[in-house]
This record gives sequence, C-alpha cells and structure tokens, in this order.
Amino acid sequence: QVQLVESGGGLVEPGGSLRLSCAASGFTFSNYAVSWYRQPPGKERELVASISSLRRTTTYADSVKGRFTISRDNTKNTAYLQMNSLKPEDTAVYYCKIIRGSIDYWGQGTQITVSS
Repeated sequence: QVQLVESGGGLVEPGGSLRLSCAASGFTFSNYAVSWYRQPPGKERELVASISSLRRTTTYADSVKGRFTISRDNTKNTAYLQMNSLKPEDTAVYYCKIIRGSIDYWGQGTQITVSS
C-alpha cells in the first residue's frame, strides 16, 4: 500500500535551516508528482511546494520562494524540502502528498517550530 513518511522536523531558531524528507513506498515513486503542505496552528492546510515526476518542474508558494527548495531522488524514493532562513511564521506541521488514481495520499506529518 502507499506509504509516505516524513522526517526531519524539530525546533529551530529564526534564520536557521532544516531539511525535511518524505520517504515513499508501495508505488512507483518516479511516476508521481510530490507536494509539501503545511498546517500552522489554528489555520488551514496550505500548499508550500510541488515537484513534478519526470521533468522535476517546481512550484512554490510566494511565502517561501527564495527560501525553500523542493527536490527528489527517485533512486531513493524520497522527496526533500530544504528550508532556509526560517521564520516564526513557518511554524507548522509539514506534510507530503501524492495523488494516485484520483486519491490523495498523505504522510503523518512532521512538526516544525521556529522560535528563539
């Protein structure tokens, strides 16, 4: 079955960096686009970044452009989100997602807290 497992979250000071990983299994990872979403406390889940399957075209939310970088390693069935220059407003639970057969598959999420 499809499984997505995020890791790499934690507590970081403003201006710091973290790299999140999304390890995939149960499907042919290279065939699917991957997206990262986040849900800040008390707010709705929002799209952060996406990367396509083959051409690796990337898109970003305006709020993270120039600070976050999405990438993938199809040999490792893993997607990444490199987050630099973190701000307190980046505090959220971060999720990765794929769409397969018109069904959304989500990981369990990983908490990022940006605070001094």
